[in-house]
Amino acid sequence: MKKQNVYLDYAATTPVDPRVLKTMLPYFGQYYGNTMSLHAEGVKTSEAVEKAREIMAKALNADSEEIVFTGSATESNNLALKGLAEANPEKKKIIISSVEHDCVRNSAIWLRGKGYKVVMLPVDKKGFIDFEILKKEADKETLVVSIIHGSNEVGTIQDIRRIGELCRERGIYFHTDASQSFGKVPIDVKEMKIDLLTASSHKIYGPKGAAILYVRENVKINPIMHGGGHEGGLRSSTVNVPAIVGMGKATEICVKNMKNESERLSKLRDKLINGILKSIDDCWLNGDEKKRLPNNVNVSFERVEGESLLMELSNKGIMCSTGSACSSNNLEPSHVLLALGLSAPEAHGSLRFSLGRFTTESEINYVLKTLPIVVKKMRKMSPFKKND
Repeated sequence: MKKQNVYLDYAATTPVDPRVLKTMLPYFGQYYGNTMSLHAEGVKTSEAVEKAREIMAKALNADSEEIVFTGSATESNNLALKGLAEANPEKKKIIISSVEHDCVRNSAIWLRGKGYKVVMLPVDKKGFIDFEILKKEADKETLVVSIIHGSNEVGTIQDIRRIGELCRERGIYFHTDASQSFGKVPIDVKEMKIDLLTASSHKIYGPKGAAILYVRENVKINPIMHGGGHEGGLRSSTVNVPAIVGMGKATEICVKNMKNESERLSKLRDKLINGILKSIDDCWLNGDEKKRLPNNVNVSFERVEGESLLMELSNKGIMCSTGSACSSNNLEPSHVLLALGLSAPEAHGSLRFSLGRFTTESEINYVLKTLPIVVKKMRKMSPFKKND
C-alpha cells in the first residue's frame, strides 16, 4: 500500500486557507499603521479591524460593539471567567462542566484558590451534562455557568439554548467556549441566551494569534490586562491587524459554506466511524453518535496504548491525536474521557481523528485500510491480553 500523508488533526489546528492568506498579506507591509493612530495609515488598519468585527458579529447575530478581539481562545476564556469575577465580587460560585477545556477548567481552579466555590457538573457516558444537577446548583450565589458547546475531544454538542434559558431566568451569566463549534454549526447568541462566547481563528482556517470574546451589552466584566485601553477597554495591547483581518475572512468563508461543508464532513466522519467499528474488534466510539461535531471521531481501542498507536500511524503518514493538543504532552489520562466513565487504560487507548476542509474520501479510505493493520500489530506487542 502506497504511503499517503493524511492530516486528521483539524481540531488541534487548521491550515490557513489560501483565500485567507491572500486577504492578510497587504496588512503585513502595505497597510501597517497602528489602529490607535489618527493619521491615514492608522485609519486604514482601524477600518479593516472594524470590518472584521462586523463579520464576526453578523456570524453570531450580535452587535459589533459586543465583539472583543483577543490573542487566543485561552485568553478569551480567562477573560470571561476572571473578568466576571473581578467585576462582580458579590457572587462567589462558578459552575463549569467536568469536560471543559483546560483553560476554562484551570481558570476556575485558580478562582477557587481566591475563595470561589467551583462546581464541576458530571456528564453521562455520551458527554452530556446532568441538567438536573445544573438546575439544583444554579442558585442566587452563582456568578457564571461556563459550558463548552462542542467538545474538543469527543465532539458532543451540548444543548446550549436550554442552558442559556435557565441562566437568563435566574440572573446568572452564561459563557460558552465555542472554539470547536464556531464556523461548523449555526450559533445565534440572542436565541441561545448567551452572555459571553469564545471563538478562535486557527480552528476555522484562519491564522494563529487571533480570537474573540463576545460580551453581551450590559454584562459587567473587567479587563485582566491593563494598558492603553484597546478593544473598548477590555483588552489592552497593540492590535494584531493581519490576524484579525484573517479571522474575519475565515469566518466569512465558513458561514457561506457551513451547510455544504457540514454535510460533506458528516458523511466522511460517519464513513470513518462505521469503517473502524466494523473492521476492528474491541473498540468503541466516544461521545454521542448524532449530536456531535461534523468533523470529530474519537475511538477507544482495547489493549492498545494510544501514544504508541499514534506514533505508528504517524510513521504511515496519518496524523491524529490522543486528545486535546494543548495537553498532549501530559501523560495523565484525559480528564474528559475519565468524566465519561472510561478507566485510565481505556482513556490511554483512545485516539481523536478530526476532519477538515481539505480531507478527501481517498484519505479516509487510506486510514480505513491502514488502521486495522496497525492496531493488530500493536496488540501483538501489547502486554495487555484479551480476556477469554
